[in-house]
Amino acid sequence: MANGTTPKTPTAGRVLVDALRLHGVDRVFCVPGESYLEVLDALYDARSEIQLVVAKHEGGAANMADADGKLTGRPGICMVTRGPGATHASAGVHTAQQDSTPMILFVGQIARNQVGRDAFQEVDYHAMFGKLAKWVVEVNDASRMAEIVARAFHVAVSGRPGPVVVSLPEDVLTEACAVPAVRNTPLAPAVPDGTTMNAIASMLAGAQRPLVIVGGSGWSDEAAAALAQFAAAWDLPVASSFRRQDIFDNSRAQYVGHLSLGMNPALKEMVTAADVILAVGTRLADITTDSYTLLQVPLPRQRLIHLHPDAAEIGRVYRPEIGVTASVGIAATAFAGLRAPPSRPWSAWTRSGRQAHEAFVRPPARSAAATGVDFGAAMRHVSETLPADAIISNGAGNYTVWVHRFHQYQRPRTELAPTSGSMGYGLPAAVAASLRHPDRDVVCIAGDGCFLMYPQELATAAEYGARFIVLVVNNGMYGTIRMHQENHYPGRVSGTRLQGPDYVALARAFGGWGERVESTGGFAAAFERARVQRGFALLELVTDPRQITPGKRID
Repeated sequence: MANGTTPKTPTAGRVLVDALRLHGVDRVFCVPGESYLEVLDALYDARSEIQLVVAKHEGGAANMADADGKLTGRPGICMVTRGPGATHASAGVHTAQQDSTPMILFVGQIARNQVGRDAFQEVDYHAMFGKLAKWVVEVNDASRMAEIVARAFHVAVSGRPGPVVVSLPEDVLTEACAVPAVRNTPLAPAVPDGTTMNAIASMLAGAQRPLVIVGGSGWSDEAAAALAQFAAAWDLPVASSFRRQDIFDNSRAQYVGHLSLGMNPALKEMVTAADVILAVGTRLADITTDSYTLLQVPLPRQRLIHLHPDAAEIGRVYRPEIGVTASVGIAATAFAGLRAPPSRPWSAWTRSGRQAHEAFVRPPARSAAATGVDFGAAMRHVSETLPADAIISNGAGNYTVWVHRFHQYQRPRTELAPTSGSMGYGLPAAVAASLRHPDRDVVCIAGDGCFLMYPQELATAAEYGARFIVLVVNNGMYGTIRMHQENHYPGRVSGTRLQGPDYVALARAFGGWGERVESTGGFAAAFERARVQRGFALLELVTDPRQITPGKRID
């Protein structure tokens, strides 16, 4: 060659990287391992096209890939080594499965001639990931690498999106491969037929108390805009399913709330009183339906219309009167094309639902005994200060009840929140969000227990120049478990106290900016100081440990 280097032999590992290029992959999250050195070397040659982001824990890497998949609608890519690397990453695979996030996890594997001997770090990935992933496959023939990777991309995005796990025996990766990389062929989306759409329009037009429930993944700006157009024209009330608040602009007159943990009691009543429910994209899972009590199983009292991209999800729990297999984008566009009826007798019902929502999202008066930062007031300030395209990430814990209740989402793909309830998700997700959208505000909100799951990813943020704010809500305990403990075993505190580090010093040790906030009055100014930092910033918010939810205290 002109530069004097010897062309690399096309190995299976290099065909894998060629396939990533063909599918438009521009970022891979990983923790390196000797089991896939050939792929790492091929990524070196592709470094001008594919950024390799090295996380500090495989769970962090997998969560970053999940967040990237949520933000782009394309499979997030994660690479980890065999054994412990794969087991650590499994939490992110579970999140992607429950959240319907397209993701591909490539796992290094022992050499083929050692399988079955309980060799160093040997794991049967079919057995391990069989119920977590949409598809688990091991590449045992170098000539099949192109075929398998193309299929992995197809499976990850088709139907109900989700994770795929591809196992890579180390000896296969270095074998010569004569079959070049190929790209999967996207499927033309299914479009609901006119007869079905007319039946849906007729059922809605004949309702007295209709309700739209939206959820699932794959919502683009265009799909969300079409949904908003439809809801406004028909003046239909719209509720979001658990942790899908960003699908429908929360400031719109038709938005009536979030079917979530800490749900508005008025919204519960609205679901049970509805006579027609149009469910779009959502699986109508347990939290959205309050443990399957808001709709009767298997035949709801409400007339149910269910649209979902995966036929297997329609009728899984609830038998709808009309079931339609369609992507959320196609469904929303089809709804936007329906002519609104001249009479909408449910308009007062919509207004009532909206008024109940507006009352619910006003922070309640604080107890005179409360100490520390009023987190409800802090969240309202964050919501009112940040632009509409700001991205909010969080993990799991009681603190999220404040986030979901008091933050107003306005655009799709601005909420990174695991429906799997995975602690620690928010910080890795914020790293991925900042790298994907460096021009936008990104705020990670984490309880002290949640933050301490992956604090080392602050090092990843510093290394790659990620810019975001972390709000560590410090109440010195595992709040969700303590709440349940007080309900069932009052006064018997066991295993739920939490001793954390000096969070400000920790942030500074990783090269970031940190500040401790102990009162509500100090929050706004501290938040503004955090927003102007060039790198990541951390605010430790000292909150009252007895304030277990916005409206309930332990005492």
